[in-house]
Amino acid sequence: MLLDTASLYFRAYFGVPESVKAPDGTPVNAVRGLLDFIGRLVQDHRPDDLVACMDADWRPQWRVELIPSYKAHRVAEERAAGPDVEETPDTLAPQVPIIEAALDAFGIARVGVAGYEADDVIGTLTARATGPVDIVTGDRDLYQLVDDGRQRRVLYPLKGVGTLQVADGEWLRAKYGVDGPGYADLALLRGDPSDGLPGVPGIGEKTAAKLLEAYGDLAGIVAAAADPKSKLTPTQRRRLEEARPYLAVAPKVVRVARDVPLPDFDPALPAEPAEPELLDALARRWGLGGAVARLRTALLA
Repeated sequence: MLLDTASLYFRAYFGVPESVKAPDGTPVNAVRGLLDFIGRLVQDHRPDDLVACMDADWRPQWRVELIPSYKAHRVAEERAAGPDVEETPDTLAPQVPIIEAALDAFGIARVGVAGYEADDVIGTLTARATGPVDIVTGDRDLYQLVDDGRQRRVLYPLKGVGTLQVADGEWLRAKYGVDGPGYADLALLRGDPSDGLPGVPGIGEKTAAKLLEAYGDLAGIVAAAADPKSKLTPTQRRRLEEARPYLAVAPKVVRVARDVPLPDFDPALPAEPAEPELLDALARRWGLGGAVARLRTALLA
């Protein structure tokens, strides 16, 4: 089980009231919500391995160089060296180090790699895995990793973190008309304002799905645009031709990396906390006794 940690703690932050605070008044709603969500996942799914995948770089320069608008609207502060600062709610940012400390004290593997997003860590771990993989994320981009043949599916939170949509190949085809690899092509054709991806003007989700059904994949669509005998409408042909520079670079931006140089780590689900005294101290300091106890119980079950 691979967690897209940032997307889940954002969900927890907006799903749990900010009135949930530590004894010193610091909001800990995201921390408590995430720990409870992980406890629920462990209880319901009992994974052999659990990895909290982290955004060591939420907006990698190699993606920005290809598409400068990539996540540009979410930059709070540009930095000459290292990742730019992402726009984050004032009361969420201070909770991230607490989340990291709690995961480490529990002994839940936490993996991030400089120059890569959590999506890329997830893509690489999914490619390496020899057994079934569940990817837990609030980001539809990772639908591209769904693969029924290799037992790869996405668990997508619908309401807060309590209800999950199980996204497998059958569900993807019914919802979007594409399979996992096809979803990446659909996403880059359609565009995604939340990630600063322009897409191809005039080609929305339904048109993109129809084009993929007719021509197989992005390469087939680009070839059809260059073929005067293809059945594309004149407007579609013109728009695809005009978007050719974007279509040449977008696949590398939209598709997750599968060759990230990962550090050595133990992904095994811990049966008990790695550092129980530190965990108890964190629980006392931040008022997390209930959430810590619930996750502890889930791990021991």
